[in-house]
Amino acid sequence: MSSDRQGVVPQKTDVVLVGAGIMSATLGVLLRRLQPEWSITVLERLDAAAAESSDPWNNAGTGHSALCELNYTPQKADGTVDITKAVNVNEQFQVSRQFWSYAVENGILPAPREFINPIPHISFVHGGDDVKYLRARYDALAKHPLFAGMEYSEDEGEFGRRLPLMAAGRDYSDPVAINWFEGGTDVDFGALTRQLLAHLGKSGATIGFGQQVTNLTKQSNGDWRVAVKNVRTHERKTIDAKFVFVGAGGGALALLQRSGIAEAKGFGGFPVSGEFLRCTNESLIGLHQAKVYGKAAVGAPPMSVPHLDTRVIAGKPGLLFGPYAGWSPKFLKNGKITDLPLSVKPNNLLSMLGVGVTEMGLTKYLIGELMQSPEDRIGTLSQFVPEADIKDWELITAGQRVQVIRRKKGKGGVLEFGTAVVNAEDGSIAGLLGASPGASTAVPAMLDVLQKCFPADFQRWQPALKEMVPSLGTKLSGNPALFDEVWQWSSKTLELNREPVRSA
Repeated sequence: MSSDRQGVVPQKTDVVLVGAGIMSATLGVLLRRLQPEWSITVLERLDAAAAESSDPWNNAGTGHSALCELNYTPQKADGTVDITKAVNVNEQFQVSRQFWSYAVENGILPAPREFINPIPHISFVHGGDDVKYLRARYDALAKHPLFAGMEYSEDEGEFGRRLPLMAAGRDYSDPVAINWFEGGTDVDFGALTRQLLAHLGKSGATIGFGQQVTNLTKQSNGDWRVAVKNVRTHERKTIDAKFVFVGAGGGALALLQRSGIAEAKGFGGFPVSGEFLRCTNESLIGLHQAKVYGKAAVGAPPMSVPHLDTRVIAGKPGLLFGPYAGWSPKFLKNGKITDLPLSVKPNNLLSMLGVGVTEMGLTKYLIGELMQSPEDRIGTLSQFVPEADIKDWELITAGQRVQVIRRKKGKGGVLEFGTAVVNAEDGSIAGLLGASPGASTAVPAMLDVLQKCFPADFQRWQPALKEMVPSLGTKLSGNPALFDEVWQWSSKTLELNREPVRSA
């Protein structure tokens, strides 16, 4: 048995999960159900689970299902709307819903109302051209099986009935339109993560907080030696693992780079932070019961799509508007200002420089956002809430997102607004990079990790996986009867057939 440099014999485990967020928690529970005899160790740098991107104040919580997010339905040059990405994102969210339903039925998630609540999802536009776009979007989506039941209106009275806070004081000489879906959800991914980790801990997994992974080294026998530092005592230890998953949010890129795997070469990261206005007036919160998404500004990243967003956190409704983009070189909200410069390596330098040339629009957008005053922010909010008063809102800092920069032939590097699984060819290590749709697609993303890293086992696991996700391997968009079946099942199991939570 080999020892580390200090002569200490490393601990041993089958699986190390780096980070105690929604991705690691989901993968841990999947592996526990599939291989209950495997030992699992979760290592989290902070003192709490889901304290970074999975925290409910740090993400949108829409249960991204493309019901209202206009960036998933771009308009083509001929005026028609491309719904390909919307369908794909919705398919992925249905997989997550099914797994959560299975987890509720099997005692893994004992309290669904603590993490998921029904709330309408609404798309909102104003101005003649955007009204035409929204109508075309509705026409394209409403006839699709996954979006059946979506509704549309340009009527001022309907707008006022559904969105009284947004209707008050509105000048309808600027035409408005909305399309909505009553079956939307609000998801508190922090509460969901904590329930998953609680089950994982009870089932025998080791979960360590204040444990920072500082290095990953491949051993001659194929295992990974994980170097760990206790952030409070500064004690160090090593753990040998057969498989490592890096679910560390913005911290994933640095660890994958340190691992030395060829598949991580060429990747870079561009950090974008966000801020929200949080409503402090209970009467206003009670007037708005919806997640309302508008159109992003030209050059803005998808994560900056403006939305007036009802959240349900710890059983209490809240109201956010934003996000307002910010910028910091940190890759995590609790990161270091050296995160970005230290991420630049010889193998990704061209990628990083290439993005500087191709994303000038984003650069200009960020500069404009950073120069905004409090009055400017309220001015943006007034497009949604015409009578907005600065005294009713407070500015809060949201989570840090690191957008993927990928090497592309002929361009150096391009910025990608999505998530990407990066894994070694031998399947011994994997990590997740990127942002939106992120947490909402945690289950399909982790199934992707399982398929890429355990291809032989994945075939053997099929019967168990189909118990967890009945539609596995089937496109629900091509099987409306199955979609209706799993939708009804998940709605009942997740207790979504009820009125939305309202302000007291």
